[in-house]
Amino acid sequence: MQKIFRIFSKEYVNINQAALLLGSFTFLSQILALFRDRFIAHFIGPSSSLDAYYAAFRVPDFIFISIASLASITVLIPFIVKKMNREQVTEEARKLLNNVFTVFFITMILISTIAYLFMPYLISVVTPGFDIVMQAKVILFSRIMLLSPILMGLSNLFGTITQLFRKFFLYSLSPIFYNLGIIVGVVFLYPIFGINGLVFGVVLGAFLHFLIQIIASFGCGFKTRFSFSIDFKEIKMIALTSFPRTLGLSFNNLALIAIIAFASYLSAGSISIFNFSFNLQSVPLNIIGVSYAVAAFPTLVKSFGGGNKGEFKNHLKSTARQIVFWSIPMVFLFIVLRAQIVRVILGSGSFSWENTRLVAASLAIFSVSVMAQGMVALLSRAYYAIGNTKRPLLVNLFSSVLIVIFSYLFIHVFQNFPLFRYFIESLLKVTDIEGTEVLMLPLAYSLGTIFNFILHWFYARKDFMEHESFITKTFLQSFSASFFLGVVSYASLNILSPVFGTTTFWGVFLQGFISGILGILTAIFVLHLLKNEELSDLAKVFKTKFWRVKVLASPQEEL
Repeated sequence: MQKIFRIFSKEYVNINQAALLLGSFTFLSQILALFRDRFIAHFIGPSSSLDAYYAAFRVPDFIFISIASLASITVLIPFIVKKMNREQVTEEARKLLNNVFTVFFITMILISTIAYLFMPYLISVVTPGFDIVMQAKVILFSRIMLLSPILMGLSNLFGTITQLFRKFFLYSLSPIFYNLGIIVGVVFLYPIFGINGLVFGVVLGAFLHFLIQIIASFGCGFKTRFSFSIDFKEIKMIALTSFPRTLGLSFNNLALIAIIAFASYLSAGSISIFNFSFNLQSVPLNIIGVSYAVAAFPTLVKSFGGGNKGEFKNHLKSTARQIVFWSIPMVFLFIVLRAQIVRVILGSGSFSWENTRLVAASLAIFSVSVMAQGMVALLSRAYYAIGNTKRPLLVNLFSSVLIVIFSYLFIHVFQNFPLFRYFIESLLKVTDIEGTEVLMLPLAYSLGTIFNFILHWFYARKDFMEHESFITKTFLQSFSASFFLGVVSYASLNILSPVFGTTTFWGVFLQGFISGILGILTAIFVLHLLKNEELSDLAKVFKTKFWRVKVLASPQEEL
């Protein structure tokens, strides 16, 4: 038992080590997410019912983002750090967390109750293209899912504690259990309750996510409880600090709501197509970009809070280079192997070959912005670490507006200009299937996100780096290696396709897997020739047994 507690209490102080741990667990979580989506694709497939299920996430997600982010990890950690005596928990720190917990819980219950009552009006805005029957389904699903933001919000609060003490091991388990809950909903509840079973699975997953964070917080010196003497002045300060960030995240979510609204006017299954491809592109994003951003954030906070701006700058630069280094090869892999990836992961049961090609085309478009999304996750956190939430707000507002404008504009041009339509369909090899209008939505999202990154990068160079080009070398080296990765992978596909065939699971899997491996080995060789620093750092991380790290507290102290 003590050995288990020692594993759970490990403190990961090195960003590369923490990111590798987070990335490993995120990878496991994403594998489960892929199984989740495969089950959904197999049993249901892109359809009007599944469109209703995915559309139902939008209101609960908006509530979670708008309310939970007011007391998010990125905002709370700097406030709690100021009240701690180095690594020691003080009574002031405990009181602050209890006050936040009390206010958050009451607020979330009130907002969720109001949303429950006004859900018919909200859904009419989210899915204006749905008929009355479809909207009734979305209303029911959304009302059930309102339990999710409450549970996930509380989990987020407890996650503040686990991240503060760098207990990334248990922190990383939460998404895994969230996906397990949804899988239970698909495999076991769907056969009994139909599409409602998927909704119940979401709530179960949110509860498991919450439960893990409670367990992870044990032994850290915080025992969260309701407070009856709240310092609203301090709560107001936290809310005002986080408000710009909350607005920024809300704008991003509103952009997704707008995309769903546009998709509701398109052919049945369009929302499902968008979500399947969005989830697939999230795999490399979460494993690489988000893992590094999350791992770097506590270090950035403490570096800046300790007045060590040079250390802050170095951590930011090194993390940015790692994200660029890993992301670009993923972009090329996902574009070249898109059909194989989608067919292997989703292609069974109700998921047809036409669905495969459409999701693959959408995935290729999303993939172009993977690096941009990862860099935005890091650079926005850099601003949060120094207490500047206004800069990310303005940038996110601008990019969200662009996404909405692009969505309307691209759909309009696609439907009314045959030459543009032919160009897109020919480029993505989907000229002979229906429903290609949905491709304009990932195009709008990707382009808006790229503009988001460009602006973040421009201001970060100005505010943090004194106009240094801190990712240029890594970008050029990674892009060069990825180019050869793409060429070798594409050539291998053409060679192996006649050998393995394209009609069986193993045939598609083997041609994609072997082609990808050959491409990756080629990229590694090119990076070695270019004497890439990130490749050398990666080798050093693996030479160091990163799991043998400093223990935060002894088992006796934790018990």
